[in-house]
Amino acid sequence: MATAYDQLLGATIQHLEDLKARGVRHVGVMPETLRSLAQPAKLSTPPPLTTTTPPLVPLASVKTVTSVPTPGEKSVTQKILSETAPMPPKNSTKTKSAAMAALRERALACVKCPHLASSRKKVVFGVGSIDAQLMFVGEAPGADEDEQGEPFVGKAGQLLTKIIQATGLSRADVYIANILKCRPDTPGQSAGNRKPKPEEMETCIPYLHEQIDLIRPKVLVALGATAVEGLLGKTVGITKLRGNWQTYRGTPLMPTYHPAYLLRNQAMSQKRIVWEDILQVMEKLEMSISEKQQNYFLKA
Repeated sequence: MATAYDQLLGATIQHLEDLKARGVRHVGVMPETLRSLAQPAKLSTPPPLTTTTPPLVPLASVKTVTSVPTPGEKSVTQKILSETAPMPPKNSTKTKSAAMAALRERALACVKCPHLASSRKKVVFGVGSIDAQLMFVGEAPGADEDEQGEPFVGKAGQLLTKIIQATGLSRADVYIANILKCRPDTPGQSAGNRKPKPEEMETCIPYLHEQIDLIRPKVLVALGATAVEGLLGKTVGITKLRGNWQTYRGTPLMPTYHPAYLLRNQAMSQKRIVWEDILQVMEKLEMSISEKQQNYFLKA
């Protein structure tokens, strides 16, 4: 008869195998957990050595941790250990290009979410420079993105392009991607978008993690609360988080409002708030900031 220890060990091994089968290559372990594992197990009765468990193949550096949510808790690839996990070694541009191309092919063929795969027109992988110092992360494609297969090409995307250009950069200089690579389906609706479900983000986010690890940007910008939730596992309102530096696995991350928010709230004060976040990003990247840029959206 299996002991509680055997059951827990078996469940852990099965969970890791399931993650591996889904394409996850990194799992997160809290420092306290590592210290705890280093201590001798405190068992009142040693478990019978009826079988020999093969050694686990170590997964690469800490990246994400998935968990079964308790009632009332939001899921989504939560508890991402951003402050403690190191980035993998940097690759050459040629190696990165090949790895990104292979990752793209895997994403384009992905059918892990059958309902999304059947309703999508195109997988929206990502666009921009694989050597970008600045990377923008949104939540999911909309109808225009689904049609064209490129992130942020609708009205919100056009506004994001203007914001990027206002810094002196172009879309080709940065990298833009989403938490979800497929447009969330909207059965029964002819128009409109919906927020990705936690399980959808949990399934898809390993693709984004690999993109970030390959590009190794100096700064990340999370556009909106859902992007912050997907990257950091934080469900605090974006109003409280925006403008305050966070960290994703050693990379500075700036949360700010989604461009769609500015389309709904076009007050000069709101535009200035977002621009102040971008000014912080420019400073972090050591970009020159002109007096004109410094004064954008300030009242005369």
